[in-house]
Amino acid sequence: MYILDHTLALRCISSSISENTGKMLFQSIFTTAVLFVASTIALPTDLESRQSATTCGSTSYTAAQVRSAVSAGYGDYQAGRTYGSNSYPHKYNNYEGFDFPVAGPYEEFPLKTSGVFTGGSPGADRVIFNTKGVWAGTVTHTGASGNDFVGCTGTS
Repeated sequence: MYILDHTLALRCISSSISENTGKMLFQSIFTTAVLFVASTIALPTDLESRQSATTCGSTSYTAAQVRSAVSAGYGDYQAGRTYGSNSYPHKYNNYEGFDFPVAGPYEEFPLKTSGVFTGGSPGADRVIFNTKGVWAGTVTHTGASGNDFVGCTGTS
């Protein structure tokens, strides 16, 4: 009887170990999957946070200058305010076919080395943002033919 009880006890222990090992393996795989999904979701999705410094022709701009121009242009767009003889911000049609990382429709707004555009000469450089206020790219007339644009660094 003692041997039979001992064998039964070993079977119960073995079954319990197998069951616990399976649970532990499942928990480990589940935890890894959850962490992977969480890290994917935590990636920055806001393009504005990925804006970087850019160079248009020979003029360099900091990321802060680009953000300021987008912020001012989008604020004016929302408020229905325009500046200058070309009424900035205004619709940007992307005739050049840039591959922006966000969907349009797009607006363009002058990019300045000092402050933000409030009238006068807009210069050659522009920020492009969509009508949700998300930065799409930076373009310039410098080096382009006619009234076309070419991409500044980071925009193609």
